[in-house]
Amino acid sequence: MNQLSVALKEVDRIEIVTIIDNYVDVLLEDTDVVTRPPHAKGGKILTDALLAEHGLSLLITVYQGERKHTILFDTGYNKIGVPHNLGQLEVDTDGIEAIVLSHGHMDHTGSLYQLLDRIGKRIPLVVHPDALIAPRYLGLDDGRKLLFPQTLIKADLEARNIELMAKKTPSLLADDRIMVTGEVERVTEFEKGMPNALMERGGKLEKDPISDDQALVINLKGKGLVVIGGCSHAGIINTILYARKTTGIEQVYAVLGGFHLSGASFEPIIEETINELKKMGPKVLVPMHCTGWKAIKRFSEEFPASFILNSVGSLYTLT
Repeated sequence: MNQLSVALKEVDRIEIVTIIDNYVDVLLEDTDVVTRPPHAKGGKILTDALLAEHGLSLLITVYQGERKHTILFDTGYNKIGVPHNLGQLEVDTDGIEAIVLSHGHMDHTGSLYQLLDRIGKRIPLVVHPDALIAPRYLGLDDGRKLLFPQTLIKADLEARNIELMAKKTPSLLADDRIMVTGEVERVTEFEKGMPNALMERGGKLEKDPISDDQALVINLKGKGLVVIGGCSHAGIINTILYARKTTGIEQVYAVLGGFHLSGASFEPIIEETINELKKMGPKVLVPMHCTGWKAIKRFSEEFPASFILNSVGSLYTLT
């Protein structure tokens, strides 16, 4: 893989809102890092609720001086949850400057077309080229394979008012203050990807390395890197190592997103992941989406000072 050195500018503040995730709990309390969404207004409990699903969508805003930039990272699973929650959270979608997709699976792309039709201006859509590959399958132990829904179709995307940025190498957005990693180098021995993922290429069925997996990286002034994964099919440790290598910044301040440590194929590497994260010492650690209950429980035990339980509607403020 070609290695690029990326000059990622600093930001003064980062705000990350969980538009959708697997879990919602209206009784969680605020901390100095996270503000939970209100469940009452004007002395009345709300009549509608935020929705959760097996998907992920994060609204990310970076601030530098008086300037700010907002992007959307992933768009959830179905066509209902993300648009509904954007309304509940009173998000002005016209303020979104770009959409980044972590990879091509349906639980990260589900409401994309609805949002593109809703945003009233031309914006970049950043994907890895392999996110457009189809068909893709999930292999079963008995030899059968399940077809992934194809949600990203190039002709349909190009018919929208977007700038399609399909590239393997890193991209800079938000006045060079948010980096999209592009394809992540895989250097750890224990992060081996999704063993039962298959794809068709050139008419032949082969293992799908999910090379389209990519993450976001932000340089928080005086604190270090903030790394935000979607599913981290490349491995969350690989992702952080690549963020360090690409930016030249060693210090890791926060790690958020899906770490894909759920299920029998991934639970055996929970402890190795924890050991490597301990070496990096993030001050904020927020596992989401596909991390899985067993891994989340272990993170809460091993990182008591930095772990935060995510919930839909949570606002993380990093300064």
